[in-house]
Amino acid sequence: MNALQIGTLLIVFAGVFGAVNHIVFRLPSAIGILIVALAASFCVLGLDALRPDLGVAMEMRQFVTEAEFSRTLLEGMLGLLLFAGALHVRLEDLREQAWTIAVMATLGVALSVTVVGFGFYWVTGMPLLAALVFGALISPTDPVAVLGVMAEANLPKSLEAKIVGESLFNDGVGYVVFLVLVGLAFQPVGGHAAADTVGIIMFFLKEVGGGALLGGVLGFLTYRVMRRIDDYPLEILLSLGLALGGYQLAVALGLSGPIMAVVAGLFMGDIGIKHAMSEQTQAYLSGFWTVIDEILNAVLFLLIGVEVFVVTLNLNTISAGVAAIGLSLVGRLFAVAVPVVLIRPFREYSRGVVPIMTWGGLKGGISVALALSLPDSEWKPLILTATFIVVVFSIIVQGLTIAPLARFMSRKPASRQA
Repeated sequence: MNALQIGTLLIVFAGVFGAVNHIVFRLPSAIGILIVALAASFCVLGLDALRPDLGVAMEMRQFVTEAEFSRTLLEGMLGLLLFAGALHVRLEDLREQAWTIAVMATLGVALSVTVVGFGFYWVTGMPLLAALVFGALISPTDPVAVLGVMAEANLPKSLEAKIVGESLFNDGVGYVVFLVLVGLAFQPVGGHAAADTVGIIMFFLKEVGGGALLGGVLGFLTYRVMRRIDDYPLEILLSLGLALGGYQLAVALGLSGPIMAVVAGLFMGDIGIKHAMSEQTQAYLSGFWTVIDEILNAVLFLLIGVEVFVVTLNLNTISAGVAAIGLSLVGRLFAVAVPVVLIRPFREYSRGVVPIMTWGGLKGGISVALALSLPDSEWKPLILTATFIVVVFSIIVQGLTIAPLARFMSRKPASRQA
């Protein structure tokens, strides 16, 4: 099948599964589509076990392979999803939580990668660097999953700003850590022989700092152009060009595309909307990006559900995946608790901030895409399956219970505003 046919089928399936969820299950849209997609996938696998002569599972496996989840997300959808998510986040809310977000997105990610990596090494016996690669791809929270669930969780604004802001930035930081560790464990990445400390630091600064700078510059230039016009279709087109073109330019320059998209989205969503758009443009632009976000989220969670056709499910991989769920939660606990302890002398936190942020640190499609992008090796099937199991657990179980947990913690008598 060509790209248009694959895209058409994904849209059709996402719409059908979304309708089934809305009519039957009435779960949050993204989570419901994932559950329906998983159920349909297991039904196909069951049918194939009963009637292998039909070759249904083989056809689905070929479709999933041709859809190229990793490339579709990392090179196509991710820039739009991050830009759309950042567009609806206020810089004012992030500034108030700046130190918490910064420490969690850097020190927190490093702690989680270490805890998960060493734990996975102990559980599976794979080489330590390969286990650390797994730690790097599973440690950052997925901003797409977090934004999709937080919209329906009704958390206090300050707590939501911590979780969403951290997820927007630790994703970019985690991606750079992943690239470095893959270069050390499997092969040089992007021509960088990341074998010395100075080289790793420079690579990190170029990716993260360069991506942020590019996002700011392109966001500012687009904002200056928008100030000179009042034509909402053209301004929407400019914002779309900023998200797509800026992401591809960052990739071409060897900079972090995710960080670029986040910074550009934050710039346009705050300064651009306040000072460069009429009320009519604001309404249409916000509506456009909300629809783009909803459609792409539906397709993304559908893709996660059908990835079951390319993972290796057996006793060893399922056991490793279950262990990885525990490791990822412990790593997340370290990533949240240590920064909170370090910053607590300088500001107050509610008693529920650590458990809520730990349980609300959802994993998502980006982790699966990174696992799929790994070079072929004897450990890739195990890493991919463990990643898939952690992501499914995170989105379904954590995603459906974060709101009740937050409500429970907010009823504590000693609770203060997060």
